[in-house]
Amino acid sequence: MPKTPIIRPISWLNASITIGVLCSFVILGTAAGGTSGALLGTFVYLILAQISRRLSTKHHRRAIRYCKRQEFEKAIPEFENSLQFFTDHQWVDRYRALTIFSAAEMSYREMGLVSLGFCYAQVGDGESSRRFYEQCLREYPENGIAMSAVRLLDAGSADRSSA
Repeated sequence: MPKTPIIRPISWLNASITIGVLCSFVILGTAAGGTSGALLGTFVYLILAQISRRLSTKHHRRAIRYCKRQEFEKAIPEFENSLQFFTDHQWVDRYRALTIFSAAEMSYREMGLVSLGFCYAQVGDGESSRRFYEQCLREYPENGIAMSAVRLLDAGSADRSSA
C-alpha cells in the first residue's frame, strides 16, 4: 500500500515559543526544588502538552490516522469536526504555540481545509475537493498546497474537455 503524503511544515517562531515555555517550566522547577524540581517541571510541561493536544486536536489526529490507512471516507467527518472546533475556538489555533504547544506553521484550520480537499479528491468528489481548496485559498492566499491542487484540478478538467 503506498504511503499517503503527510506534510508538517514547522514555524521556527512557534518552535522557539514552545521551547521557551519548556525552559520556563524547567527554570521554575529548578528554583523550587533543584535538579528534582527541574525534572518535575519537565514532566509537568509534557503532561500539559499531551493533555492540551489530545483535547484540542483529537479529531485532527484521528483523521490523520485514517488518511495514513487510506480510509478517506472516515477521515472526512473527522477533519470536518476538527475544522468546526478550530472555527469555534479560533484563539486556540491562533496561539497554538502556547495553547497546544504546537510548532506547526499552518494553522489547524488551514490544515483542515487542505486535508478535506485532499480527502474528497481521493474519494473521487472533485467538486467538493475544489470547494475546500478554493476556500483555503480565500482564507490563506499563500497556501502552496491548495494552489497546486487547484491547478491540478484545472488541468484535469481541461484534459477531459479536450478529449
